[in-house]
Amino acid sequence: MNALPDANFLLRLAERAAAETLPRFRMNGVVDNKLVDAFDPVTEADRAAETAIRALIAADYPSHSILGEEFGISGEGALQWVIDPIDGTRSFISGMPLWGTLIGLTVDGIARIGILSQPYIGERFWADGTAAWSDGPGGLRRLAVRPVTALSAATVFTTTPRLFTGSRLERFEVLESQARLTRFGTDCYAFAMLAAGQVDLVIEPGLKPYDIVALIPIIEQAGGIVTTFSGERAERGGDVIAAATPELHAAAMAILNG
Repeated sequence: MNALPDANFLLRLAERAAAETLPRFRMNGVVDNKLVDAFDPVTEADRAAETAIRALIAADYPSHSILGEEFGISGEGALQWVIDPIDGTRSFISGMPLWGTLIGLTVDGIARIGILSQPYIGERFWADGTAAWSDGPGGLRRLAVRPVTALSAATVFTTTPRLFTGSRLERFEVLESQARLTRFGTDCYAFAMLAAGQVDLVIEPGLKPYDIVALIPIIEQAGGIVTTFSGERAERGGDVIAAATPELHAAAMAILNG
């Protein structure tokens, strides 16, 4: 089996992306809409960052395939990079520093390493294949989830309850009523806070692979669990539950699945 790229390569990718995103942040650049009957924004920063990430991967690992939000899939093989150049583009175009660059690597479809970079705040969260780490204003530290097992003690995040419809919204409201605290927004940053031991449960319906692949190894290597609502691995996206402990995961699954 091929050796995994090391953490230094993940950090190089993050730096390359930041060189494209930071100069464009809060500069009121052009925002395009990917959809006709709804709003799904994309910016020059999204495209430039993904192009830069792809170029560095192609130079150092030309045999690896790449799946990116903006430019689709290129190449083939057992090792595939999955890229979201700006997760949280709505935050980006609103000047809110809760977006991030997500870069993950799957081997035979399983997420093995990944990084979330938020260059404006100056924080990075990554998994190197054995452990999860963060670096930023607070210095380098190894990440670990906190051992919360009961919903009554849990802090829960989702982007917005409007992503839940019908009976699923009713079930989410039941879960919310049992949790200690529920907060909304933050996109990928909530998953990072789960790995860092600040949040206990993140529930996100309708994710794409590039929304979650980079985050799976960060959470798992910090001791957490990530699956779809049906209990399968989440590399393909879908309705996703990330939890600090198996007990909390099971409690959320029981409510959300009725």
